[in-house]
Amino acid sequence: MTAPDVRDGHDADDFDVEEVLALVKDSRATGGRRTPAGPGTAPGPDHGDAHGLRDSGHRRRATPWSEARSTAARAGRQHADAVRRSPVSVPLDAALGLVLAAPLAALTDLPSFDTSAMDGWAVAGPGPWDVRGTGVLAGQAAPEALADGEALRIATGARIPADTTAVLRSEHGRVDGAGRLHATRDVTHGQDIRPRGQECRSGEHLLPVGTLVTPAVLGLAAAAGYDTLTAVPRPRVDVLVLGDELLTEGRPHDGLIRDALGPLLPPWLRSLGAAVGAVRRVGDDAEALHRAVTGSDADLVVTTGGTASGPVDHVHPTLRRIGAELLVDGVKVRPGHPMLLARIGDGQHLVGLPGNPLAAVSGLLTLAEPLLRSLAARPGAPCPVRPLKDGVHGHPDDTRLVPVALRGDHAVPLHYNGPAMLRGIAAADALAVVPPGGARPGQETELLGLPWVAGGVGACFT
Repeated sequence: MTAPDVRDGHDADDFDVEEVLALVKDSRATGGRRTPAGPGTAPGPDHGDAHGLRDSGHRRRATPWSEARSTAARAGRQHADAVRRSPVSVPLDAALGLVLAAPLAALTDLPSFDTSAMDGWAVAGPGPWDVRGTGVLAGQAAPEALADGEALRIATGARIPADTTAVLRSEHGRVDGAGRLHATRDVTHGQDIRPRGQECRSGEHLLPVGTLVTPAVLGLAAAAGYDTLTAVPRPRVDVLVLGDELLTEGRPHDGLIRDALGPLLPPWLRSLGAAVGAVRRVGDDAEALHRAVTGSDADLVVTTGGTASGPVDHVHPTLRRIGAELLVDGVKVRPGHPMLLARIGDGQHLVGLPGNPLAAVSGLLTLAEPLLRSLAARPGAPCPVRPLKDGVHGHPDDTRLVPVALRGDHAVPLHYNGPAMLRGIAAADALAVVPPGGARPGQETELLGLPWVAGGVGACFT
């Protein structure tokens, strides 16, 4: 598959190394404290044009899609110091996807001794050589030094005997009937010997603060002597699934429907680097929602449904009641228009997702993902672009997010892309960002990758 083109530049809201260092410094200085917001909490000087719901009798104008994503990323970045989460020491097997909060410095030379790069013979001086003993394998103690004219069978990774001139590969030597080794090719000094410290010396800085921990980073850390890594902790998320009409098992019946978001959201949030705590189902009860929101100490509370203005839509009244500060109230995107983002405490936020499944996915990628990425100090990536195979009808004023499949060099829009549908996204490789007015066939379109898609666009979140 041809690799997609990538737009130039990087997201202005990405964390850089200095910001990660500042986060680590602030968290150490404050000892891990958190301060919840209470009713009437005054907005701080960096709250921009956001306003408290307590003093607002109306909803804000819907925010353009790209602006909403930037606002969410900025909210996480500006208040990372308020979260007061100290760096954590994490075992290697639990560190994948975290960000280094301390430089990775080698704890040993790599390799830590002269080692053979090939299976063959360690030889000393010019040949032919007398083959000594039974040889040495990886993991064994260092053999005795070789004298000129001697050879010793050796395996890849085994310690090189002192005074070895070179390693002669198995395919480049032959042993005669008298037990003498002859080279079938010229032998050069140091050939196929990996000297101590070839890759790094003890104490050498291998990776800086802010590096994303990938499988390759885990391998390097292990090779360099690490059992744990110092990292920025995962943001903690609680999920509140709202609605009296939701079933947790069986088939829909009598006006009741299966809860699709309870199974969908927690693993998706984990794939975005979050640590998911409570997943609670809350009925259409204002008091129950208030208790659930105020009882959470997670960095982010995600709710589903209840963000409109119907008789059982309790999210806005609950936010007003606790003196929350509304940062985004409605986004110019389809599906998912009634999503919202609010600050409910110092370093604590709430993302209100629409109740329709694909609309909730839209809200997840528009607001929750950028905020979580900033809280975790994860680097962003430029969005790839691909031409659309077919044209896509657009909304006159709003961005559309449309599931697409990747076929060759093109993105093919999928059917079943209505706000209540998951059939399209379940078969998708990415979401195409369709601008207001739509897109014609062949028009290049930004793609939001899905985090579990391998070998294609991958995960792209700007």
